[in-house]
Amino acid sequence: MTEAALPELHRMIDATRFDGKSIAIEADEAERAALARRFGLVSIVSLSARIELTPDGDAVLANGRLKASIVQSCAISGEDLPVEIEEPLALRFVPETNAPPEEEIELTEEELDEIPFAGRSFDLGEAVAQTLALAIDPYATGPQAEETRASGHISDDAASGPFAALAKLKK
Repeated sequence: MTEAALPELHRMIDATRFDGKSIAIEADEAERAALARRFGLVSIVSLSARIELTPDGDAVLANGRLKASIVQSCAISGEDLPVEIEEPLALRFVPETNAPPEEEIELTEEELDEIPFAGRSFDLGEAVAQTLALAIDPYATGPQAEETRASGHISDDAASGPFAALAKLKK
């Protein structure tokens, strides 16, 4: 992997040498700015995670908590919207040879959030970044959303759905 191809929050962990320890990840200013661009955010003020790593045969269990303070744009008004995120993190890193097949299969709860890795190490930082991405509400609205809807004649789905024209005729 070349330097340019590395993820924004790159934290490689050797799957054979972590000794069941706790890992703290704190994104620096450059990493937060790069992740904000990647996720379409105004900014990421802070991003940290504390993760306990536990061996599980050839796999590694990663359990912990992610905390972030972000600023995103309101989906309606576009205003800056500060958001606090605190998410549990429960992942299982599995060697590619143990990774589930590409065909469609039904997974149990224990099999969810499995991340395959090649070789002897996995990128815990990228897993934290992806967990953050999944925690961001893409349709978050701020205090000015209703006013913007009213002044811009932006309506909800019911008022603009397939029966909206019929409702106008009824009036």
